[in-house]
Amino acid sequence: MKPSASSLPSSPAPSPIEAVLFDLDDTLWAIEPVLVRAEGLLYDWLREHAPAVVAAHTIASLRERRMALMKTDPMYRIDLWKLRHTALSEVFREHDVDLALVDPAMALFSEARSTVALFDDVEPALLRMKGQLTLGSVSNGFADLERIGLAGHFGVSIAAHRFGRAKPDPAIFHAACEALQVAPAATVYVGDDPLLDVQGAQRAGLRAVWMNRFDRTLPGGITPDAICRDLHELHDWLQAQA
Repeated sequence: MKPSASSLPSSPAPSPIEAVLFDLDDTLWAIEPVLVRAEGLLYDWLREHAPAVVAAHTIASLRERRMALMKTDPMYRIDLWKLRHTALSEVFREHDVDLALVDPAMALFSEARSTVALFDDVEPALLRMKGQLTLGSVSNGFADLERIGLAGHFGVSIAAHRFGRAKPDPAIFHAACEALQVAPAATVYVGDDPLLDVQGAQRAGLRAVWMNRFDRTLPGGITPDAICRDLHELHDWLQAQA
């Protein structure tokens, strides 16, 4: 006899959502204008303090040096601060610039890197979600959330360069879940990168929301649990899952 629909085994219901983890760049603020401004400020600083470097390099050629250096060591894909520091040190050494100037140059860049313009929906939506769920962040970048003013919203904030592993490694997602004392299955990760954020989180056992603020096209073979254009849409989706 053919079993009735009611007797067929059913898929287990998904775990209730207890926590939301956020990517930062292009999820909570647009990163391109931040980097353009930070690299411009650094170049102006170099013009005054390391003119030999400016005479030999443009902003674009310095970027090319970093990209070439990144290919020489997997750690540079994890620690972007170290990548910039090492690339700058190499260029200073080549042009007989005092290496003691590398740290103040990096301090200037790091401060500018953390001078961001939050998307308008970010703070009000985080405040709404914070009263209902545990929040955290996981990022491959090195923005300073204290300086930005968002640190207080998050129960944990893990940066790849401090943790030693980067997205999409499951370990960085699991570390955030463990810190929040929430199971991966009860956690949603929200980010703009289909591979690092969506696919990476799902392979680590989390649900994943693709934050598509810029009307980008989703690559084939990747299926987010939801697609949102801002954090208000995210909040509505989370409410619908409760």
